[in-house]
Amino acid sequence: MYNEEKLNSRLSLYYEALAQEETLSDREREKLVKDINREIERINKMADRYREAHKKLVEASDELSTRLRDTEKSTKRHFGIKNAPANGTIDFRENQIDHFARGINFYKLFIIFFSGSFVGVLIELLWCYLRNGYFESRSGLVYGPFNLVYGIGALVLTMALYRYRNRSWTFSFIGGFVTGSVIEYFCSFFQELLFGSTSWDYSNIPFNLNGRICLLYSVFWGVLGIFWIKKIYPRIAGWILRIPDRVGKTVVWILLAFMVVNSAVSGAAVYRWAERTGGKEASGSLERVLDERFPDERMERIYANLEFT
Repeated sequence: MYNEEKLNSRLSLYYEALAQEETLSDREREKLVKDINREIERINKMADRYREAHKKLVEASDELSTRLRDTEKSTKRHFGIKNAPANGTIDFRENQIDHFARGINFYKLFIIFFSGSFVGVLIELLWCYLRNGYFESRSGLVYGPFNLVYGIGALVLTMALYRYRNRSWTFSFIGGFVTGSVIEYFCSFFQELLFGSTSWDYSNIPFNLNGRICLLYSVFWGVLGIFWIKKIYPRIAGWILRIPDRVGKTVVWILLAFMVVNSAVSGAAVYRWAERTGGKEASGSLERVLDERFPDERMERIYANLEFT
């Protein structure tokens, strides 16, 4: 246990001994140096322990105050709509009923991925309409209004921010800022690498990195991180809690099979579209089927913003 009075007393003795070092014999001087080095080591170990204790206490204070604030907010309503439940409440309910999608397991993550793929497209459709006055496809798959970028974003945001769900918004903002930027950069990079195409370009926006990400949208990702883990995630987790275990597991596996097939067909259709754009004729039955089922007109409607480089 740290005792300032005892420490100061010991230090005073060492200071006095050092001040009189010239009067000490070689043997006494050697012993003094060893004693002081042991004292330094002891002080450093004590400092490390107190730094760790201070860190844990600050974290505990932040989490307790955040849980209190989130719980109080969850009981209020805005425009007649009840706020999202507190993450702490969701954690308690999941453990209480031993739910199939409790914590951050495969089932919950897939449902979040699927929901994000769908809701992201709807939000961007609405944004396009408000900004441009017309609807334009923002889908990333050929079957249904789904975009894997949004699903991956929701999935990775959840995994990155889950540990901070009961912490203050600063952690959520930083996590969203970094995670979203990384997601956006690599999605753009691999799309261009695999298909020779791009769906967005920030080259004309200040503080961009290779046109794939920019500071403005990274800040948006940070704000989304707060909104996601504090508002959207607890609502989704609350809805998932209402799904019976057997029904939930069965539906997840069916939707997983659908998304795998949808993604494979979409990848093949886009790849074949790129080949047609390059003037390559169909050379097999599969390519002829893709040309017939997914002609340029249909692909242009689905991927309205896609450009081949």
